[in-house]
Amino acid sequence: MAFTQTASETAPSLRMSYLDVLEAEAVHIIREVAGTLERPVLLFSGGKDSAVMLHLARKAFLPGLLPFPVMHVDTGHNFPEVIEYRDKVVAEHQLTLRVAHVQDYIDDGRLTERPDGSRNPLQTVPLLDAIGQHRFDAVFGGGRRDEEKARAKERVFSLRDEFGQWDPRQQRPELWNLYNGRHDPGGHVRVFPLSNWTELDVWHYIAREEIPLPAIYFAHQRRVFLRNGMWLAPGEWGGPRRDEQVQERTVRYRTVGDMSCTGALVSEAATIDEVIAEISLSRITERGSSRADDKLSDTAMEDRKREGYF
Repeated sequence: MAFTQTASETAPSLRMSYLDVLEAEAVHIIREVAGTLERPVLLFSGGKDSAVMLHLARKAFLPGLLPFPVMHVDTGHNFPEVIEYRDKVVAEHQLTLRVAHVQDYIDDGRLTERPDGSRNPLQTVPLLDAIGQHRFDAVFGGGRRDEEKARAKERVFSLRDEFGQWDPRQQRPELWNLYNGRHDPGGHVRVFPLSNWTELDVWHYIAREEIPLPAIYFAHQRRVFLRNGMWLAPGEWGGPRRDEQVQERTVRYRTVGDMSCTGALVSEAATIDEVIAEISLSRITERGSSRADDKLSDTAMEDRKREGYF
């Protein structure tokens, strides 16, 4: 991983590239939160967006260590490669990791397994409990407006009430990049520094900064089966069914979530440049092409966000 200078540290005479502008905005947002709120935390799942978020956060506070912890809501159905990557990054950068386990809630009866086996919707309660337990007042997320229509209308500073819920009608204006993190007692703020980035921006930045990623983002051989037009990986979550045939395919993942609802893309893109070329030709967002949990209804993401989801 190679750090380049942030835009604010370059000579004024140099013209800023679009990546410099995006980086400078994100670093400004991260520093604004650290300077105005007391107990921030960064959500870090090991996916590409959270990897970029962590890189930006570390860059914002160099040469010091990250001044706040990172947190992962572990469904228990994560891809092993991603968990291995998460733990490696945490150790390498001396991060403080908080993990909320969905399995703990299932074991003691606070949550019940869904018929479809997906645990992605079950993440909300452990997330909100962890926020309350550690008294976090700002939660950094890697959501981007190009991903999904509910995220497209969310502000960079997104208020949550004492129940962790989001009300789109109560959003504040953010004119001239001025952000207001004030919130009611018991509430908190979700902060999305990558709001104005696109999937291509993320990959171009990963290439420029040489940010390592889990291997599943690149083409590899994997056993998968087809369900509702999506290639899913077999696992303890309940797949495949009797009528679903497991095949060996060359695939990669555009987004990483619970194995039960994250579909693979049949692809030969084995390098960052090949991934960028492939995405450039796509007309479907990564969540639209590979996330079954977003297809439960037309408002699936917004419904979950109103309940406290990421």
